[in-house]
Amino acid sequence: MKLKNILISSVLGTSLFLGSMGTTYGQNLTYTVQSGDVFWKIAQKYEISTKALMEANNADENTMIYPGQNLIIPGKESIHIVQSGDTYWIISQKYGINFKELLTYNGANESSWLSIGQAVKIPMKVTENISNDENNMNTGEQVDKINTAQEAYVTYMTYTVKQGDDPWKLSLQYGIPMNEILSANNMAESTWLNIGDVLKIPVHHVPIKATPGSKYGEYLDWWTEAQYVVPIGTKFTLVDFATGKRWNMKRTIGANHADCEPLTASDAAIMKEVWGGTFSWDKRPSVIEYNGRKIAASVASMPHDIQYITDNNFNGHMDIHFANSTRHKDGEIDWEHQKNIKIAAGIK
Repeated sequence: MKLKNILISSVLGTSLFLGSMGTTYGQNLTYTVQSGDVFWKIAQKYEISTKALMEANNADENTMIYPGQNLIIPGKESIHIVQSGDTYWIISQKYGINFKELLTYNGANESSWLSIGQAVKIPMKVTENISNDENNMNTGEQVDKINTAQEAYVTYMTYTVKQGDDPWKLSLQYGIPMNEILSANNMAESTWLNIGDVLKIPVHHVPIKATPGSKYGEYLDWWTEAQYVVPIGTKFTLVDFATGKRWNMKRTIGANHADCEPLTASDAAIMKEVWGGTFSWDKRPSVIEYNGRKIAASVASMPHDIQYITDNNFNGHMDIHFANSTRHKDGEIDWEHQKNIKIAAGIK
């Protein structure tokens, strides 16, 4: 396997969605929307990606669905017609499927190239006799079925250094820890970058995990999954698990766990109300909603230390923990946070 071919074929960017018009589907099913349904929930029921479901129905992230509405469920196999800029990796991301599975399904390998107009088969698992009743998600049968998804894995893309670049800026740009960029390129913190240098950038692929129901979040390991799904710079919605109250947050820093700040003064006020009218170190089960996913978390609302958002009536940042994350002060796991995360994930 030649590294050069892997790197060239792993380019990210706006080309990620090229070829969206070059898709045809096999045998389709029709699903009638039930009360409480959303696209990601329906996609989980039929073991397909949210992106594929939206595309089959000419929808996007802002599209609302209503009870009684009929949706097309893409068939067991669809065909993607290769467009300019497409690679197997880009196509795998577009359809939310495992990169290696896509290669195997098409008799290809990581060195294979695509030609414009070429037909790529997209495997899609569909179960026709799944009940619309959300309670079936709580029996464990459907959860066990969906949990066969592949583990997280890493590929690489290339980046050509421009004026003003440094490893820290690149880590923020690509949402990965700086030490990963250094390690991937055999560099030290003291290494200077030169304009025109070609760097390897790790790209983390984190498959969606099943939950016991729509109110729960995915149980994602901080070190291998959550920190890449919710990278530094991400703006997301935080939902208090007990009350259902919601507000907007931004992850600004944090290595052992996510250090975050409310986006506005209104968001800070909602959070303060959830904690009984005062910011506190008390920990609460919570769910993060971002990019069509829900992630189980545990939150303490006390502001402390470094602040990046200065007009939100919140003097500092606060802590959000995920599975196996640790405290900054001693690098140890906070077991109360971990208990809360399991509550938010529906794990007993």
